[in-house]
Amino acid sequence: MVKYRKILVVANPEEELQVALSRAVKVAELEQDAELTLLLPIYDFSYEMTSMLSAEERREMQDGVIAQRREWLEQLLAPYQAQGLKVASKVVWHSRPFECILQEVLTEGYDLVVKATHHHSFLQTFIFTPTDWHLLRKCPCPILLVKEGQWVRGGHIIAAINCTSEDTEQQKLNERITAEGLEVAELLGASLYLVNTYPGTPVNVAIELPEFDPRAYSEAIRTHHEQLMHQHAAHFGIGEAWTRVREGLPEEVLPELARELNANLMIMGCVGRTGLSAALLGNTAEQVVDQLHCDMLILKPDDYVCPVATRRKG
Repeated sequence: MVKYRKILVVANPEEELQVALSRAVKVAELEQDAELTLLLPIYDFSYEMTSMLSAEERREMQDGVIAQRREWLEQLLAPYQAQGLKVASKVVWHSRPFECILQEVLTEGYDLVVKATHHHSFLQTFIFTPTDWHLLRKCPCPILLVKEGQWVRGGHIIAAINCTSEDTEQQKLNERITAEGLEVAELLGASLYLVNTYPGTPVNVAIELPEFDPRAYSEAIRTHHEQLMHQHAAHFGIGEAWTRVREGLPEEVLPELARELNANLMIMGCVGRTGLSAALLGNTAEQVVDQLHCDMLILKPDDYVCPVATRRKG
């Protein structure tokens, strides 16, 4: 993570323990010139609806709330400032937190966004898309979604790839995920596992073709995936013992592997699917994040373009 020198941390006013800030500080300590900004998007619709007040009076009330919140952020950052870390705070009045975060990334050129995440209920998932999911789809820079727990030296890191894809963009993303995993593992003194999932035998084929041998088919598919995985791993000097290829859906298999390996971090890519295709198909990262017990680092393709407009300065 040596290249993550400009880090944006999203504060959570509803939580006493700011796990994202703690994790971001750990990342910043790995780089001599790292700068960290703690961002808090805030909005209270009641201030917009107070018809008895003038626009100037409402603005003054908003400024008062912003000043109060800024003071809270400064208190959080004071211990780190005393340690000599380059930290700053920013409070922005914005009705859509994810847009506020993305505009900050685009305007200020951050290298990494760090945000705490939690389980999203089925009802929440069905009614609206949480901020985390907007960031997964649209944030152009890497995102570190943090859960409770600590990174430990000598732990395990998982890099999830799709080694059978013939898509050039996916192959480049595989290389980026693997390279990132090696770098993070070296910095944390951790072990890196490369993992890949593959689909099971189609049930309809086995039913419609009596002569079809599902065992032979499954074995052939597994062997094919293992060969491609080992080729990819060898290119990066990773031994076969540090690879895992398993049958099943990624949203089911990846969390299982993370628990089995007691991983501290999972690194995976997100193509940033949006619009109707996102609504119908979803993104693997979105489906995995709720099931993981560990942190997740999400990377985008190098040529990804954020669909959110950049806010003009001044």
